[in-house]
Amino acid sequence: MRDWRVAVLMVVVIIVLLRLDATAQAGCDTALPTLYQQVSPAVVFISAVSVASMHPGERVGTVIGSGVLMDKEGLILTNSHVVFGRRAISVTLDNGYTTPAKVLGTDPILDVAVLRIPVPEAGLPQATLGDSDALQVGEEVIAIGNPMGLEQTLTRGVISGIDRLLWEFPLNLMLPLIQTDAAINPGNSGGPLVNRCGEVVGLTSALLADAKNIGFAIPINVVKQVLPQLVQQGRVMRPWLGVSGKVIGKEVQDLLKLPLVDGFLVETIEPGSPAAKAGLHEGELLIAVSGEEFLFGGDIIMAANGKELDDTEKFTQFVRTLKVGDTVRLTLYHDGTTRQVEFTLPERPILPGDVPPDGRRALAPLGHRRAPLQRQR
Repeated sequence: MRDWRVAVLMVVVIIVLLRLDATAQAGCDTALPTLYQQVSPAVVFISAVSVASMHPGERVGTVIGSGVLMDKEGLILTNSHVVFGRRAISVTLDNGYTTPAKVLGTDPILDVAVLRIPVPEAGLPQATLGDSDALQVGEEVIAIGNPMGLEQTLTRGVISGIDRLLWEFPLNLMLPLIQTDAAINPGNSGGPLVNRCGEVVGLTSALLADAKNIGFAIPINVVKQVLPQLVQQGRVMRPWLGVSGKVIGKEVQDLLKLPLVDGFLVETIEPGSPAAKAGLHEGELLIAVSGEEFLFGGDIIMAANGKELDDTEKFTQFVRTLKVGDTVRLTLYHDGTTRQVEFTLPERPILPGDVPPDGRRALAPLGHRRAPLQRQR
Protein backbone atom coordinates (compact mmCIF):
# COMPACT_ATOMS: atom_id res chain seq x y z
CA MET A 1 0.00 0.00 0.00
CA ARG A 2 2.83 2.34 0.88
CA ASP A 3 4.63 1.66 -2.41
CA TRP A 4 1.36 2.33 -4.26
CA ARG A 5 1.00 5.72 -2.58
CA VAL A 6 4.60 6.65 -3.34
CA ALA A 7 4.11 5.71 -7.00
CA VAL A 8 0.95 7.83 -7.26
CA LEU A 9 2.71 10.76 -5.59
CA MET A 10 5.60 10.51 -8.04
CA VAL A 11 3.20 10.45 -11.01
CA VAL A 12 1.43 13.56 -9.69
CA VAL A 13 4.75 15.37 -9.20
CA ILE A 14 5.88 14.49 -12.72
CA ILE A 15 2.57 15.72 -14.21
CA VAL A 16 2.82 19.01 -12.29
CA LEU A 17 6.43 19.52 -13.39
CA LEU A 18 5.53 18.80 -17.01
CA ARG A 19 2.68 21.32 -16.86
CA LEU A 20 4.92 23.94 -15.30
CA ASP A 21 7.55 23.31 -17.97
CA ALA A 22 4.95 23.60 -20.74
CA THR A 23 3.62 26.81 -19.21
CA ALA A 24 7.11 28.27 -18.99
CA GLN A 25 7.80 27.37 -22.61
CA ALA A 26 4.46 28.84 -23.76
CA GLY A 27 5.00 32.06 -21.81
CA CYS A 28 8.75 32.23 -22.54
CA ASP A 29 11.27 33.42 -20.00
CA THR A 30 14.27 34.52 -22.05
CA ALA A 31 16.88 36.40 -20.05
CA LEU A 32 16.85 40.14 -20.65
CA PRO A 33 20.44 40.36 -21.96
CA THR A 34 19.59 37.61 -24.45
CA LEU A 35 16.40 39.43 -25.47
CA TYR A 36 18.35 42.62 -26.04
CA GLN A 37 20.97 40.86 -28.17
CA GLN A 38 18.19 39.18 -30.14
CA VAL A 39 16.02 42.23 -30.87
CA SER A 40 18.24 45.32 -30.74
CA PRO A 41 19.97 44.71 -34.11
CA ALA A 42 16.56 45.20 -35.77
CA VAL A 43 15.86 48.49 -33.92
CA VAL A 44 16.81 51.63 -35.86
CA PHE A 45 17.35 55.30 -35.09
CA ILE A 46 15.26 57.70 -37.22
CA SER A 47 16.10 61.35 -37.81
CA ALA A 48 14.08 63.83 -39.88
CA VAL A 49 13.79 67.55 -40.56
CA SER A 50 10.63 69.33 -39.45
CA VAL A 51 9.65 72.61 -41.12
CA ALA A 52 6.99 74.71 -39.36
CA SER A 53 5.98 77.37 -41.86
CA MET A 54 3.49 78.89 -39.41
CA HIS A 55 6.19 79.68 -36.85
CA PRO A 56 8.85 81.89 -38.47
CA GLY A 57 10.97 81.97 -35.32
CA GLU A 58 11.26 78.19 -35.12
CA ARG A 59 10.82 77.09 -38.70
CA VAL A 60 13.30 74.24 -38.88
CA GLY A 61 13.93 71.54 -36.32
CA THR A 62 15.13 67.97 -35.99
CA VAL A 63 12.82 65.13 -35.07
CA ILE A 64 14.17 61.85 -33.70
CA GLY A 65 12.46 58.54 -33.16
CA SER A 66 12.83 54.79 -33.37
CA GLY A 67 11.70 52.05 -35.68
CA VAL A 68 11.93 48.31 -36.14
CA LEU A 69 12.91 46.28 -39.20
CA MET A 70 10.06 43.91 -39.98
CA ASP A 71 11.67 42.06 -42.90
CA LYS A 72 15.00 41.61 -44.64
CA GLU A 73 13.85 43.66 -47.65
CA GLY A 74 14.19 46.97 -45.80
CA LEU A 75 10.66 47.60 -44.50
CA ILE A 76 10.60 49.55 -41.22
CA LEU A 77 7.66 50.13 -38.87
CA THR A 78 7.50 53.37 -36.89
CA ASN A 79 5.04 56.03 -35.71
CA SER A 80 3.41 58.36 -38.19
CA HIS A 81 4.13 61.42 -36.06
CA VAL A 82 7.87 60.73 -36.42
CA VAL A 83 7.84 60.97 -40.24
CA PHE A 84 4.52 62.45 -41.44
CA GLY A 85 5.21 65.68 -43.30
CA ARG A 86 8.93 65.50 -42.48
CA ARG A 87 11.87 65.99 -44.81
CA ALA A 88 15.32 64.43 -45.20
CA ILE A 89 14.40 61.25 -43.32
CA SER A 90 17.40 59.08 -42.49
CA VAL A 91 17.77 55.76 -40.70
CA THR A 92 20.77 54.57 -38.70
CA LEU A 93 21.15 50.84 -38.13
CA ASP A 94 22.50 49.18 -35.02
CA ASN A 95 25.92 48.80 -36.68
CA GLY A 96 26.14 52.55 -37.34
CA TYR A 97 25.26 52.43 -41.06
CA THR A 98 23.15 55.47 -42.04
CA THR A 99 20.98 55.68 -45.16
CA PRO A 100 18.11 57.80 -46.50
CA ALA A 101 14.64 56.33 -46.04
CA LYS A 102 11.55 56.52 -48.23
CA VAL A 103 8.09 56.82 -46.70
CA LEU A 104 5.81 54.16 -48.22
CA GLY A 105 2.71 54.96 -46.19
CA THR A 106 1.49 56.83 -43.12
CA ASP A 107 -1.68 56.90 -41.06
CA PRO A 108 -1.81 59.73 -38.51
CA ILE A 109 -5.00 58.36 -36.96
CA LEU A 110 -3.51 55.03 -35.89
CA ASP A 111 -0.07 56.70 -35.72
CA VAL A 112 1.58 54.03 -37.87
CA ALA A 113 4.02 54.49 -40.76
CA VAL A 114 6.07 52.23 -43.01
CA LEU A 115 9.49 53.19 -44.39
CA ARG A 116 11.79 51.46 -46.83
CA ILE A 117 15.58 51.57 -46.92
CA PRO A 118 17.96 50.03 -49.46
CA VAL A 119 19.38 46.70 -48.40
CA PRO A 120 23.14 46.95 -47.71
CA GLU A 121 25.55 44.29 -48.91
CA ALA A 122 25.80 42.83 -45.43
CA GLY A 123 22.03 42.29 -45.37
CA LEU A 124 19.53 43.32 -42.71
CA PRO A 125 18.34 41.84 -39.41
CA GLN A 126 14.66 41.24 -38.84
CA ALA A 127 12.41 41.33 -35.79
CA THR A 128 9.67 38.76 -35.19
CA LEU A 129 6.13 40.11 -34.95
CA GLY A 130 4.07 38.52 -32.18
CA ASP A 131 0.40 38.30 -31.21
CA SER A 132 -0.81 41.30 -29.19
CA ASP A 133 -4.20 39.65 -28.61
CA ALA A 134 -2.46 37.10 -26.38
CA LEU A 135 -1.13 39.74 -23.95
CA GLN A 136 -2.16 39.62 -20.30
CA VAL A 137 -2.03 42.27 -17.60
CA GLY A 138 1.06 41.70 -15.49
CA GLU A 139 3.08 40.15 -18.32
CA GLU A 140 6.65 41.40 -18.43
CA VAL A 141 7.77 43.41 -21.48
CA ILE A 142 10.71 45.51 -22.59
CA ALA A 143 10.95 48.61 -24.79
CA ILE A 144 13.99 49.19 -26.98
CA GLY A 145 14.59 52.53 -28.64
CA ASN A 146 16.48 55.80 -28.63
CA PRO A 147 15.09 57.90 -25.74
CA MET A 148 16.44 61.46 -25.73
CA GLY A 149 18.78 60.39 -28.54
CA LEU A 150 20.51 57.76 -26.38
CA GLU A 151 20.84 54.96 -28.90
CA GLN A 152 19.78 51.37 -28.22
CA THR A 153 18.33 51.74 -24.74
CA LEU A 154 16.34 49.01 -23.00
CA THR A 155 13.66 49.73 -20.41
CA ARG A 156 11.70 47.12 -18.54
CA GLY A 157 8.14 46.93 -17.21
CA VAL A 158 4.88 45.05 -17.34
CA ILE A 159 1.62 45.26 -19.24
CA SER A 160 -0.42 47.60 -17.03
CA GLY A 161 -3.60 47.45 -19.10
CA ILE A 162 -4.97 46.21 -22.40
CA ASP A 163 -7.64 47.57 -24.76
CA ARG A 164 -7.14 51.00 -23.20
CA LEU A 165 -9.42 53.46 -24.98
CA LEU A 166 -8.31 57.09 -24.98
CA TRP A 167 -10.79 59.78 -25.95
CA GLU A 168 -8.52 61.37 -28.50
CA PHE A 169 -10.47 59.85 -31.35
CA PRO A 170 -14.11 59.93 -32.45
CA LEU A 171 -16.03 56.87 -31.26
CA ASN A 172 -15.83 55.17 -34.64
CA LEU A 173 -12.03 55.65 -34.82
CA MET A 174 -11.09 54.61 -31.30
CA LEU A 175 -7.91 52.60 -30.97
CA PRO A 176 -7.50 50.11 -28.10
CA LEU A 177 -3.96 50.68 -26.85
CA ILE A 178 -1.55 48.68 -24.68
CA GLN A 179 -0.68 50.41 -21.41
CA THR A 180 2.73 49.73 -19.88
CA ASP A 181 4.90 51.05 -17.06
CA ALA A 182 8.10 50.46 -19.06
CA ALA A 183 9.77 53.86 -19.24
CA ILE A 184 8.98 55.65 -22.53
CA ASN A 185 10.57 58.99 -23.36
CA PRO A 186 11.00 61.29 -26.39
CA GLY A 187 12.91 59.30 -28.99
CA ASN A 188 11.24 55.98 -28.09
CA SER A 189 8.37 56.57 -30.52
CA GLY A 190 8.03 53.85 -33.11
CA GLY A 191 10.33 51.45 -31.28
CA PRO A 192 9.22 47.94 -30.38
CA LEU A 193 7.50 46.75 -27.23
CA VAL A 194 8.76 43.18 -26.85
CA ASN A 195 7.50 40.20 -24.85
CA ARG A 196 9.73 37.67 -23.09
CA CYS A 197 9.69 35.48 -26.22
CA GLY A 198 11.51 38.21 -28.12
CA GLU A 199 8.43 39.03 -30.23
CA VAL A 200 7.29 42.56 -31.07
CA VAL A 201 3.82 42.98 -29.55
CA GLY A 202 3.45 46.75 -29.98
CA LEU A 203 4.93 50.03 -31.21
CA THR A 204 5.62 52.48 -28.38
CA SER A 205 3.71 55.64 -29.16
CA ALA A 206 2.85 57.92 -26.26
CA LEU A 207 3.06 58.68 -22.56
CA LEU A 208 0.68 60.39 -20.19
CA ALA A 209 2.04 63.80 -19.28
CA ASP A 210 2.55 64.55 -15.57
CA ALA A 211 2.08 60.85 -14.75
CA LYS A 212 4.59 58.32 -13.49
CA ASN A 213 5.37 55.50 -15.92
CA ILE A 214 2.09 55.46 -17.83
CA GLY A 215 2.95 54.77 -21.44
CA PHE A 216 1.05 53.42 -24.41
CA ALA A 217 1.82 51.23 -27.39
CA ILE A 218 -0.09 50.40 -30.56
CA PRO A 219 -0.97 46.68 -30.63
CA ILE A 220 1.02 44.91 -33.33
CA ASN A 221 -2.10 43.09 -34.53
CA VAL A 222 -3.65 46.47 -35.39
CA VAL A 223 -0.48 47.30 -37.34
CA LYS A 224 -0.70 44.00 -39.23
CA GLN A 225 -4.27 44.78 -40.32
CA VAL A 226 -3.39 48.10 -41.97
CA LEU A 227 0.07 47.15 -43.22
CA PRO A 228 -1.04 45.97 -46.72
CA GLN A 229 -2.88 49.26 -47.37
CA LEU A 230 0.05 51.34 -46.15
CA VAL A 231 2.52 49.51 -48.40
CA GLN A 232 0.31 49.28 -51.48
CA GLN A 233 -1.74 52.49 -51.29
CA GLY A 234 0.30 54.72 -49.00
CA ARG A 235 -2.64 55.29 -46.66
CA VAL A 236 -5.51 53.63 -44.82
CA MET A 237 -8.82 54.12 -46.63
CA ARG A 238 -11.76 54.83 -44.33
CA PRO A 239 -15.36 55.82 -44.95
CA TRP A 240 -16.28 59.33 -43.77
CA LEU A 241 -19.44 59.86 -41.75
CA GLY A 242 -18.27 62.97 -39.92
CA VAL A 243 -20.04 62.83 -36.55
CA SER A 244 -18.87 62.33 -32.99
CA GLY A 245 -20.86 62.09 -29.80
CA LYS A 246 -22.29 59.63 -27.31
CA VAL A 247 -25.10 57.13 -27.04
CA ILE A 248 -27.81 58.22 -24.61
CA GLY A 249 -30.36 55.94 -22.98
CA LYS A 250 -33.17 56.04 -20.49
CA GLU A 251 -30.89 56.69 -17.49
CA VAL A 252 -29.70 60.00 -18.92
CA GLN A 253 -33.21 60.94 -20.01
CA ASP A 254 -34.63 60.20 -16.55
CA LEU A 255 -31.96 62.32 -14.88
CA LEU A 256 -32.51 65.29 -17.18
CA LYS A 257 -36.31 65.00 -17.42
CA LEU A 258 -36.04 65.96 -21.08
CA PRO A 259 -38.22 64.70 -23.96
CA LEU A 260 -35.45 62.77 -25.70
CA VAL A 261 -35.17 59.38 -27.41
CA ASP A 262 -32.66 56.56 -27.27
CA GLY A 263 -29.89 56.83 -29.80
CA PHE A 264 -26.56 58.40 -30.71
CA LEU A 265 -26.37 62.05 -29.65
CA VAL A 266 -24.54 64.09 -32.29
CA GLU A 267 -22.26 66.47 -30.37
CA THR A 268 -19.91 67.70 -33.10
CA ILE A 269 -19.82 67.49 -36.89
CA GLU A 270 -16.67 67.66 -39.01
CA PRO A 271 -16.79 70.54 -41.51
CA GLY A 272 -17.26 69.39 -45.09
CA SER A 273 -18.27 65.89 -44.04
CA PRO A 274 -21.28 64.00 -45.43
CA ALA A 275 -23.09 64.65 -42.13
CA ALA A 276 -22.51 68.39 -42.51
CA LYS A 277 -23.67 68.40 -46.13
CA ALA A 278 -26.80 66.43 -45.16
CA GLY A 279 -27.73 69.16 -42.67
CA LEU A 280 -27.27 67.32 -39.39
CA HIS A 281 -27.36 69.50 -36.28
CA GLU A 282 -24.56 69.49 -33.70
CA GLY A 283 -24.84 70.20 -29.97
CA GLU A 284 -24.87 73.62 -28.31
CA LEU A 285 -25.67 73.11 -24.60
CA LEU A 286 -23.02 71.51 -22.35
CA ILE A 287 -24.48 69.53 -19.43
CA ALA A 288 -22.62 67.29 -16.95
CA VAL A 289 -24.48 64.13 -15.97
CA SER A 290 -22.92 62.08 -13.15
CA GLY A 291 -19.55 63.61 -13.93
CA GLU A 292 -19.78 62.94 -17.69
CA GLU A 293 -20.19 65.83 -20.12
CA PHE A 294 -22.83 65.84 -22.87
CA LEU A 295 -23.29 68.46 -25.58
CA PHE A 296 -27.05 68.58 -26.10
CA GLY A 297 -29.10 70.31 -28.76
CA GLY A 298 -27.96 68.28 -31.76
CA ASP A 299 -29.64 65.49 -33.67
CA ILE A 300 -30.10 62.07 -32.14
CA ILE A 301 -29.48 59.23 -34.59
CA MET A 302 -32.21 56.76 -33.68
CA ALA A 303 -31.42 54.23 -36.40
CA ALA A 304 -29.00 53.63 -39.25
CA ASN A 305 -29.97 51.55 -42.26
CA GLY A 306 -33.03 50.41 -40.32
CA LYS A 307 -31.10 49.23 -37.23
CA GLU A 308 -31.56 50.92 -33.86
CA LEU A 309 -28.53 52.59 -32.26
CA ASP A 310 -29.63 52.50 -28.63
CA ASP A 311 -26.30 51.36 -27.15
CA THR A 312 -22.62 52.07 -27.75
CA GLU A 313 -21.82 48.60 -29.03
CA LYS A 314 -24.49 48.83 -31.74
CA PHE A 315 -23.13 52.16 -32.95
CA THR A 316 -19.55 50.86 -32.92
CA GLN A 317 -20.56 47.75 -34.88
CA PHE A 318 -22.46 49.92 -37.37
CA VAL A 319 -19.52 52.19 -38.18
CA ARG A 320 -17.07 49.28 -38.35
CA THR A 321 -19.08 47.68 -41.14
CA LEU A 322 -19.11 50.84 -43.29
CA LYS A 323 -17.06 51.04 -46.47
CA VAL A 324 -16.21 53.81 -48.89
CA GLY A 325 -19.07 54.11 -51.38
CA ASP A 326 -21.74 52.71 -49.03
CA THR A 327 -25.12 54.42 -48.90
CA VAL A 328 -26.29 55.31 -45.38
CA ARG A 329 -29.86 56.06 -44.29
CA LEU A 330 -30.18 57.76 -40.92
CA THR A 331 -33.34 58.24 -38.87
CA LEU A 332 -32.91 61.46 -36.89
CA TYR A 333 -34.73 63.07 -33.96
CA HIS A 334 -34.53 66.82 -33.33
CA ASP A 335 -36.82 69.19 -31.41
CA GLY A 336 -39.64 66.69 -31.16
CA THR A 337 -39.68 65.67 -34.81
CA THR A 338 -38.10 62.86 -36.80
CA ARG A 339 -36.71 62.89 -40.31
CA GLN A 340 -34.57 60.74 -42.55
CA VAL A 341 -31.45 61.59 -44.52
CA GLU A 342 -29.48 59.50 -47.00
CA PHE A 343 -25.99 59.98 -48.41
CA THR A 344 -23.03 58.11 -49.89
CA LEU A 345 -19.83 57.80 -47.88
CA PRO A 346 -16.63 59.21 -49.44
CA GLU A 347 -13.10 58.39 -48.29
CA ARG A 348 -12.16 60.19 -45.10
CA PRO A 349 -9.40 62.75 -45.69
CA ILE A 350 -6.63 63.58 -43.24
CA LEU A 351 -8.09 66.37 -41.09
CA PRO A 352 -6.15 69.10 -39.24
CA GLY A 353 -6.89 67.50 -35.86
CA ASP A 354 -5.37 64.20 -37.00
CA VAL A 355 -1.88 65.69 -37.09
CA PRO A 356 -0.94 67.18 -33.70
CA PRO A 357 1.41 70.17 -33.78
CA ASP A 358 4.92 69.28 -32.62
CA GLY A 359 3.85 65.67 -32.03
CA ARG A 360 1.68 66.55 -29.01
CA ARG A 361 -2.01 66.01 -28.47
CA ALA A 362 -4.39 66.51 -25.54
CA LEU A 363 -6.35 63.41 -24.51
CA ALA A 364 -8.94 62.52 -21.90
CA PRO A 365 -8.07 58.92 -21.00
CA LEU A 366 -10.15 58.96 -17.82
CA GLY A 367 -13.48 60.16 -19.19
CA HIS A 368 -14.27 63.67 -18.01
CA ARG A 369 -10.84 64.19 -16.44
CA ARG A 370 -8.67 66.08 -18.89
CA ALA A 371 -5.03 65.02 -18.95
CA PRO A 372 -2.61 65.81 -21.77
CA LEU A 373 -1.03 62.85 -23.45
CA GLN A 374 2.14 63.48 -25.38
CA ARG A 375 3.12 61.55 -28.45
CA GLN A 376 6.85 61.29 -28.19
CA ARG A 377 9.14 61.92 -31.10
